[in-house]
Amino acid sequence: MTSRQGPEQGAEPAGKSLFSLQRREKLMDELRAHGSITVRAIAAELGVSELTIRRDVNLLAVEGLVSRVHGGATLPSPLDRTASMTRQQTNRYSIGMVVPSLDYYWPQVISGARAEADERQAKILVRGSTYDAADNRQQVQALLTTQNINGLIVAPDTTGEAGRELLRWLNSLPIPVVLAERRSPIEIPAHRLEWVATDHAFGAGMATRHLWQEGHRKIGCMTDSNSPTSAHVVRGWLQALGALRIPAAQSVNEDSAHVPTSDRAEHFDRILQLCRETDTTAMLVHSDTQAVAFVQHCVDRGVDVPGSMAVVGYDDEVAYLAEPAISAVRPPKQYVGRLAVQLITARISEGPKRPVHRVQLNPDLIVRDSSLGGPRSSARALEDSL
Repeated sequence: MTSRQGPEQGAEPAGKSLFSLQRREKLMDELRAHGSITVRAIAAELGVSELTIRRDVNLLAVEGLVSRVHGGATLPSPLDRTASMTRQQTNRYSIGMVVPSLDYYWPQVISGARAEADERQAKILVRGSTYDAADNRQQVQALLTTQNINGLIVAPDTTGEAGRELLRWLNSLPIPVVLAERRSPIEIPAHRLEWVATDHAFGAGMATRHLWQEGHRKIGCMTDSNSPTSAHVVRGWLQALGALRIPAAQSVNEDSAHVPTSDRAEHFDRILQLCRETDTTAMLVHSDTQAVAFVQHCVDRGVDVPGSMAVVGYDDEVAYLAEPAISAVRPPKQYVGRLAVQLITARISEGPKRPVHRVQLNPDLIVRDSSLGGPRSSARALEDSL
C-alpha cells in the first residue's frame, strides 16, 4: 500500500529548501521588515511546507525572539506572557568571550559583561587566553567547535602579521564579533568588526594636564610596550606635551618592557637620574603595578613623593594600595563589558541592516596623594634626595 503525504507532511521541494538556520534567519528578516508574518505566505515564498514554518516559529518563540499568533508570528510583545515566561526560563543568546588575562584588568570587564547579559537573558562563556595571536585563535576556535554561541567578544593580539591575520579571520566569522579594548588598524579592512574601547590617549592627556596644573613643567612617561594600551598612553602624553609646549625631545620617555625583575632597581635608578638631569618632577606610569613599584623605589631612595617626584599611574587596579596612595587613570572597565554585550545582542536582534558600531569611552582620573602639591623647588629637591 502506497502512502500519500499532503502538504502538511510532505517533503520540501527539491532545490527550493533552505537549511533550518538560514530559514529562521529569513523569518527574522521578514519580521524585522514587516512586523509580522503568516505561515502560509512565508511557506509559499520559501517553497517549504506550512508545518516546517510552524516548527521554525515554535523554535523562535522558545528562544523568545517572536510571539506566536494565529496563523503566523509577530515580533515579541511585552503583553505576550508566554514569551515573557519563556525568556525567564531560558537564555536567548550564548556569547563567547576570550580575554588575555583573568587576574588583572579583565575581571571587571567580564563582570560588566555578565551583569548586562543577565539583563538580556544571555549567557557569557569565558575563556582565558594570553597576549598571543595564536593562542587567541585557539581559544576562539574552541568556543566555536564546542559551544553553540551566537556571538563573540574578544580582546585579541593585534600586533604584527599574526595579529593582522587574526583580525582578518575574526572578520570572516559567520557570527557577530565585538572587540573589547582593541581596534582594528586602518590597514585591515575589517568592515564587519565592531568594538568598544577606552580612549587611553585621552586618559594620558588628562593625567599630564593634571600634573601641569599642579605646577610641574617637566613631565616624563614610563610604559611597557608589551601592553597594547601603552602605545595609546604614549601618544596621549606626547599630544599633551605638544599642547602644553613642553619639548618632547627633552622629556623622559622610558620603556620597561624588557627589564627583568632582578634589574628593576637599577632601571628605576637610571630613570631617577634622567629626571634629575632634565629637571623632571613628575612621571606618568603605565601600568599602576609598575607605578606602585616605582613609588616604593622612590621611598627607598629617599625621594619624597609627591614633593620631589609626583606620580600618576594608569589602570587603577592596585594604585590605592601604595603609600602614599597613587593617583591613577581609571578606564571604565565594567562599561566596556556592558557595552560589548549590548552591541552583540543588538547585532543578533537587528540583523545585517544595523550599521556597524565602534564605541569609544573616556576614562576618569582618580586624584590621590601621589600627585597633589607643586614640586618642591623644581628638580633640586630630587637631586638632594639622591
